[in-house]
This record gives sequence, C-alpha cells and structure tokens, in this order.
Amino acid sequence: MTDTYKNTEEYKDYDCPDRNENEHILDEDGTPTQSEGQTEPEAAEPDELEKLRNELAAARADFYNYRQRMVRDRQKTRQLMSEDLVSELLPVLDNLDRALCAPEDGSARDVLIGVRMVQNQFLSVLEGMGVTVVPTENEFFDPAVHEAVELESVDDPEQDNRVVAELLRGYRTPERVLRAAQVRVARIGTS
Repeated sequence: MTDTYKNTEEYKDYDCPDRNENEHILDEDGTPTQSEGQTEPEAAEPDELEKLRNELAAARADFYNYRQRMVRDRQKTRQLMSEDLVSELLPVLDNLDRALCAPEDGSARDVLIGVRMVQNQFLSVLEGMGVTVVPTENEFFDPAVHEAVELESVDDPEQDNRVVAELLRGYRTPERVLRAAQVRVARIGTS
C-alpha cells in the first residue's frame, strides 16, 4: 500500500474524504511530509535528556537499595524471632535438666511429676505463641485437623465417626494446622 503513495505529485490535488488532516503524506523517498499548519515537535534539549537519564538511573539505584534493605530487614526479623523463641524455651530446657538430675535412688514417680511439669510449661510457652492443641477427646472426626490411622468397630450409632483415641497430638495456630492429630476413629460394623 505504501507504493501507492510514493508518487505524491499524482495525488496532490485529490481530496480524500477518509484522510485525517493531521495525517502525513509520504515524500518520494517514503518519509512522511508535514501538512499545512502542523509544526515539527520540539526536539528535546540534550541537557534535559541527560537530566532525565540521571533521574532514571537514580530511581533505579534507589529501588535496588530498597530491595536490598528489605531483604536485610526480613533476615534480621527472622533472626530476632528465632532468638525470642529460644529465650522462651530455655526455661523449659532448664527444668528438663533439673528433672534429669534427680537422684537415682529417688522414685520414678518424682521424675514423672517433674517431666509433667516441664510438659505443662512447654505447652504454656506454645500457647503464648498462639499454638494450641487440636482437640480430639470424644470429638467428631474432622479431616481438616485429624488424621485417621486406625478404625475401631462400634455398635452404638452415637459413637460413629467419633475419635476414640489420640495416638499423636496435633497442633494448630489460628491460621493453619501445624500437624494433624493422628487418631483412632469409631465406625459402625468395621472389622
């Protein structure tokens, strides 16, 4: 189609109703010519162009520095959170050390009491961090928080699909399940 407009002399006086008055006509060499009343856009000053390039380079550098700072901040936050967690768990470890330092001639009952106290302390630390135990005792089986690893046959329809025993405790936060509780589930007529 560009071949048609190469010789503009032929069509110079032709009034094309579809042509926009701001549209260019091609010269003999195929470059657009200016229509009457249309001015050449001002060329950007070399200094202004250099200024814009410098501003772009500065913006890129700022963004690169911002990304690097965010990576460092995230790493520092993770480290601080880890340190906070360890500092909360240290008293639990201290109590385990005390329980293990019980005299060997002492009763197993005393050691068991000490270990239970440590377990309760550990659970309270987890609770302070928003971690709770998944309830299982006499609950209906919920595949979102329970993992059935065994079935137990029952005759009572009231017990059907209820958790009979907890084999491994599960934990969750308000947002998600950290570990599903492994449970034994009652089923009618299962053998």
